[in-house]
Amino acid sequence: MKIRRKEMTTDQSDSGSKPNPVEGRAQGGGGASDRERPHGRSSLMQLLDFAGPRKVFSYLGCCLSALSTIAGFGPYICIWLAVKDLLAVAPRWSQATGIAIYGWVGLGFAAASVILYCAGLLMAHLAAFRSASNMRKTAIGHLLSLPLGYFDLHASGELRRTIDGSAGDTENLLAHILPDAAGSFAMILGMPILMLVFDWRMGLACLFPILIALVCIRMMMNDQGQSFMTEYQDALVRMSKTGTEYVRGIPVVKVFQQTVYSFKAFHEAIEHYSRIARNYAMQICHLPQTIQMTALNGTVIFLIPVAILLASGQSDFTSFVADFAFYAVFSGMVPTAMTRLQFSSESFSKADDALSRITGVLSSDPLTVADEPERPKSADASLEQASYTYPGADLPALDRIDFKVPEGGMVALVGPSGGGKSTCASLLPRFWDVDSGRVAVGGIDVRSIDPHDLMGQVAFVFQTNRLFSTTLLENVRAARPEATPEQVMDALRAAQCMDIVDKLPDGLDTMLGSGGIYLSGGEVQRVALARAILKESPIVVLDEATAFADPENEVLIQKALTKLTRAEGDRRRTVLMIAHRLSTVADVDRILVLDGGRLVEQGTHRQLLDAQGTYARIWSDYERAVSWKVDNSPKAAGEAGRNPADSTADEGYTVPGTGPFVADLSTDDSDIQREGGEA
Repeated sequence: MKIRRKEMTTDQSDSGSKPNPVEGRAQGGGGASDRERPHGRSSLMQLLDFAGPRKVFSYLGCCLSALSTIAGFGPYICIWLAVKDLLAVAPRWSQATGIAIYGWVGLGFAAASVILYCAGLLMAHLAAFRSASNMRKTAIGHLLSLPLGYFDLHASGELRRTIDGSAGDTENLLAHILPDAAGSFAMILGMPILMLVFDWRMGLACLFPILIALVCIRMMMNDQGQSFMTEYQDALVRMSKTGTEYVRGIPVVKVFQQTVYSFKAFHEAIEHYSRIARNYAMQICHLPQTIQMTALNGTVIFLIPVAILLASGQSDFTSFVADFAFYAVFSGMVPTAMTRLQFSSESFSKADDALSRITGVLSSDPLTVADEPERPKSADASLEQASYTYPGADLPALDRIDFKVPEGGMVALVGPSGGGKSTCASLLPRFWDVDSGRVAVGGIDVRSIDPHDLMGQVAFVFQTNRLFSTTLLENVRAARPEATPEQVMDALRAAQCMDIVDKLPDGLDTMLGSGGIYLSGGEVQRVALARAILKESPIVVLDEATAFADPENEVLIQKALTKLTRAEGDRRRTVLMIAHRLSTVADVDRILVLDGGRLVEQGTHRQLLDAQGTYARIWSDYERAVSWKVDNSPKAAGEAGRNPADSTADEGYTVPGTGPFVADLSTDDSDIQREGGEA
């Protein structure tokens, strides 16, 4: 069987190319250890690859910015010439007839400098916007090709910071920093020539602070500084990730009267970021930055002593004063040039880190697609000696699992928490691909089925579902975009959602979510069931769809699930369900008991109870949990202060702060009475 990677390409019809800056793809998710980049090319060149043909605008922008800087020398030269002419005729100033010419020429140089700089920025922005846009498109396109399990390991806040933050850093670099850096380099190259032309001794005095500044910048941007930049960006990603989680958890924080310190991960992320930034500023940059700023802003300190030493031996003191005035004025450009250069060095480090992070996403393996995909001819599903270990885990989540769900059959996965139930179900729609063995639908390995066909074969209903910020019609029609409003209404009716439709002001056209109407958790679950019903897939995966529903919604959801598991003509769909409430699995065809990633038992409800194994123990615990009820009788109230450990199963006692409870073990296998809710 030939397998190829499913590569997602960026739509760049208006740019004329499809850049692929990543030459190799490795398993990874964007962590520092996973980042790999093609060798032999600078980060800047690889970032410009995202701009496609528009990268030439970036080169043009840099050239124009450099010319702008060189043109900016003109006014200073004109000032020097004007001062020299004035001093030559002093105090008969009216004889200095060339002053007006110098003024107009200087003004022309200044205007040319501004025009060239604006044109350079325009060119640079054209390349920067295209590069940032294509970076986002390429990353998002690649995310669409990744297995769904990837998003369980990478939080939305982390991915948003990685993609959007990296693109933002790149845009700032190419649009502003790069042309400014080109201008700064042109200034640094041009300044020695200009400063050494008139008086090389005073010129060297003005250049000496630049040499000190370059040494200080090198000290701050050494290997330790580069390491800081990586840690700094990691800290930003961590804050973004935990900040998103904290915002989502604000209702819980407020309900329990907690503070930010109760959300330990968020608090630690903030402290970690603060500590890194403070240490870098105070330990690495404090002394070099102080020396650099003192030298750059105190150029006159070096210039005046040299001028005093030279003044006594000058035969043409007037020309000497003019030269000194030129250096005194021109030295004011030194801090500006070096500040630009310093910021450009920092931005280049950020760009290198941004490229590393975006490459970390792009290097993650996409789903494989067979060169000649096969289509399943039946709706049975099976795991054949399937083993899987999560990335970075030491122990396998599943170890040689082997079972089959026949077409039209209903199989339940039960077992202790962490036993591998959700992992087992996630292998069927290829949230992950097995390390060994195979997962098959209709007798065909899922890796040989086109992912779109596989998604069409399987419908999912999870414990938690999300609706889009759009109309109810579009939310349900996400399962089948071509479905008619009548078909959507039929699906809503089958999912017991007519009470939801009736109360919405605009019916199917009512906006849900931000800026619209919000639904309760149980209502959201029923809308999600309507999606699954509309999809009409022959295989259904249920992950305890009623786990968090209130009693009223649970009854409606159970009715909807009954409809979902039945196809046309009352023919049963193939159902693989994960069950936490064991009362829902008593009548399924077969129960699979998973524990520690292994299939330890399988059979019908009665067979497993008779076997007195893991399932029988779980069932016994379940019976005790669902049979607890509130007892407000005087006897129970009088015994509220007794120690629960001293009570027998049939005696009442009170848990402090909750009221009296009593255990009722009179239920049997066929009739489970839920009186106090699940424990």
